[in-house]
Amino acid sequence: MREELGVAIDDRGVARLTLNRVDKHNALSESLIAALHEAADRLGANPDVRAVVLTGNGASFCAGGDLAWMQAQMAADADTRAAAARRLARMLGALNTLPKPLIGRVQGQAFGGGVGLISVCDVAVAVNTARFALTETRLGLIPATIGPYVAARLGEAAARRVFLSGRRFDAGEAVALGLLARAVPEAELDAATEAEIAPYLACAPGAVARAKAQLRALGPRIDDAVIEDSIRRLVDAWESDEAAEGIAAFFGRRRPRWAPGEAG
Repeated sequence: MREELGVAIDDRGVARLTLNRVDKHNALSESLIAALHEAADRLGANPDVRAVVLTGNGASFCAGGDLAWMQAQMAADADTRAAAARRLARMLGALNTLPKPLIGRVQGQAFGGGVGLISVCDVAVAVNTARFALTETRLGLIPATIGPYVAARLGEAAARRVFLSGRRFDAGEAVALGLLARAVPEAELDAATEAEIAPYLACAPGAVARAKAQLRALGPRIDDAVIEDSIRRLVDAWESDEAAEGIAAFFGRRRPRWAPGEAG
């Protein structure tokens, strides 16, 4: 059985986390979320690891939540939904506070939770053909558990441009918003990634970890209270009539009742 997450460490101490659910566009399943959390804990504690690259195999970096997970949430109660959201939030938190530089190598499209993964990277580069979106509001939901990390990355003003509308945006706009540092042709992606890794290897690892911790202390607060608030907001959204309609419409391959062109 193919591993959903590849983990490799080269002789420089550069670890590579590779999302490997290619047939599912690297959507976040329960098992992939658990594997990412475990890898973040393990690499963070490994003194030989100097930097971590987060990337994916296939056409997509990460298409967001797994469809089977979404179907399970439709039938779940509030406590079950909260527990699932908490596992996602804690995984993102583990990556966000990883005491190593985390470089996103975005080789394809990223939607929903995929944008959340990019947001917890210290820096991210992408192919210039990549497309992005926070699509949750199109389903009657909100980007709740990823919200603290997206807002911290983009700032409120920039986040408002894409957080509410669910619209797709290209790599150039992702750079302008601050989600990406650079967008390059596919043939230049590896070189752009290496250019982001190289400076860290000349720095004292402990100093890098302490500098990152200080920035997180100075930046927007993302503590247990913020995470639990995001979980509550997601559970409330799942309980709404809009979520029931939006998810049913998605799986029924039809427009939800609020979308233009839907027959009343």
